[in-house]
Amino acid sequence: MMKYSTYLIFGAPGSGKGTQGKILGAIPRFFHFACGDVFRALDTRTPLGQAFMEYSSRGELVPDDLTVKLWQARIADVVRSHHFKPDIDSLVLDGIPRNVGQARIMDDIIDVKRVFHLHCPDRAALVTRLKKRALKENRFDDANEEVIRRRLATYDSESKPVLAYYGPALLKEIDATQAPIKVALEILKSINGEN
Repeated sequence: MMKYSTYLIFGAPGSGKGTQGKILGAIPRFFHFACGDVFRALDTRTPLGQAFMEYSSRGELVPDDLTVKLWQARIADVVRSHHFKPDIDSLVLDGIPRNVGQARIMDDIIDVKRVFHLHCPDRAALVTRLKKRALKENRFDDANEEVIRRRLATYDSESKPVLAYYGPALLKEIDATQAPIKVALEILKSINGEN
């Protein structure tokens, strides 16, 4: 099986992963896939949907096998529909892999070209961003400050080690507190081999 040529947009909740993924996904030959959108679109009446909601509402990560299984099924759908053409398109992922276990499972599926780490050391700014997003986009998982802080702690303990897993050669650190257009420019320059 051919591995998908992949760029990872990585960072804490509220760091702008989705925004940057959408920008890249608007460029021909890039296909943006936001794992969080897939989770939020799940039918909560199904057992899988209920399992995802249970973990999400507590600010916890969904188990790796469930997450990767759902991701693989959705990627297969977009390949079959020809929205994503893996022989000529690059995949832009945000929200997966969320931990080293998922990264290991996905090693046989994705060929990671670059990991863009959108870092934002000011946690208060991230909390504010998430609360604004919750109101603007009806994302109730972002409305409760206790859940937000738990999600940030989960990111630090479970997700951040993914950066070390891929190593410094693939990593590009980007200040997420800059204007989104500046962040996008840094990502594009890196993809183009300029930095």
